[in-house]
Amino acid sequence: MAATADQTGHQKKAGHHKITSAVHRHRHLSKQGLLERAFTFAFRGLVYAQIWEDPAVDMEALAITPDSHVVTIASGGCNVLSYLTADPAKITAVDLNTAHIALNRLKLIAAQSLPHHATFHRFFAQADNKANIAAYRDVVAPQLDEATRRYWEGRDLIGRRRIGGFARGIYKHGLLGRFIGAAHLLARLHGVNPKRMLDARSREEQREIFERELAPIFDKGFVRWLTSQPASLFGLGIPPAQFEALAGDARMDSVLKTRLEKLACDFDLKDNYFAVQAFGRGYAGGEGPLPPYLQAANHEAVRARASRVDVRHINFTDFLASQPAASCDRYILLDAQDWMDDDQLNALWAQITRTAKPGARVLFRTAGEPSILPGRVAGDVLDRWDYRAEASRDYTARDRSAIYGGVHLYVLKPSL
Repeated sequence: MAATADQTGHQKKAGHHKITSAVHRHRHLSKQGLLERAFTFAFRGLVYAQIWEDPAVDMEALAITPDSHVVTIASGGCNVLSYLTADPAKITAVDLNTAHIALNRLKLIAAQSLPHHATFHRFFAQADNKANIAAYRDVVAPQLDEATRRYWEGRDLIGRRRIGGFARGIYKHGLLGRFIGAAHLLARLHGVNPKRMLDARSREEQREIFERELAPIFDKGFVRWLTSQPASLFGLGIPPAQFEALAGDARMDSVLKTRLEKLACDFDLKDNYFAVQAFGRGYAGGEGPLPPYLQAANHEAVRARASRVDVRHINFTDFLASQPAASCDRYILLDAQDWMDDDQLNALWAQITRTAKPGARVLFRTAGEPSILPGRVAGDVLDRWDYRAEASRDYTARDRSAIYGGVHLYVLKPSL
């Protein structure tokens, strides 16, 4: 049954309440409390038009099989659709952000209803063509549920219909898109154009351009001050508590410089669509580096399997609590645990452990390098899981998004 306007409003309020309960840890008028409330306000709309976790690493670590039930945080939907190329039995994608729910449902319906790969590619890879609006109106919109259609045909803060973002370059929109735009502006004010990175024709040229043009920006006094402010990284979806974990004992400008260096230098740009997004503010437009779900070779598989995805406006723990024991076997938490206090972590892992099938795998990322679970999740629960430390270090090194300090894999131990 289609959602009514009242139901949709109630869902938004409920989702926002759950986000605030995950982020708010300090008194309202304290410095940290004000930062936390500013973050949750910023997080209410579209945050990620593209998810920033590497699905190639994910799928290798998860070892998805044809009988797998994958449970993941939806975010921008790129990885949800990309996991379909591994042929799981089903995927449940959960999120508290109504914009992300609407984006996931739009992508899934578009994959099934647009006539061929070229129109799907134009819609989500180019994402800056007026023909996309006609395709939405004539082909996609009639297939959408009422709440999703209402979101995309609703208006943003300056009165433009949200679906119009796909005629203006959707990857320049959302909290992350605006953050990248602001970073480009800051670089230009210092006489540097980040798009120069895309002129590199080899790894050696990538490093040369980075060290000559981008690295010196982080030595500027204003940049050092700006990056020391937790609010400056809200555009990366980093709440105040995660800011502290990301910085650790180092200055934030040094941490960000190291992460950007990895993005710019450690992978060939022709294979790294994260770098193309960061430095070019969109995909290259052709069949260059793209997420798996947008690659022509995978289109028919994504189209045929899109109906296996169930998108839910609910948090991860609550969804698992509604499922039978031993009913899921692949869990992707992104970096959500960095937001959680100990009670929330223990509630989550109690439900993961209860619902886990034999051989279940859990994958997550952290702003800092180490796993955050030891000493925080109850020993009788965590002892059920085998932490794959060596594999995790390898996945961290090979994650092309380069933004996280750690990628962590846990595998359920055999029952005694």
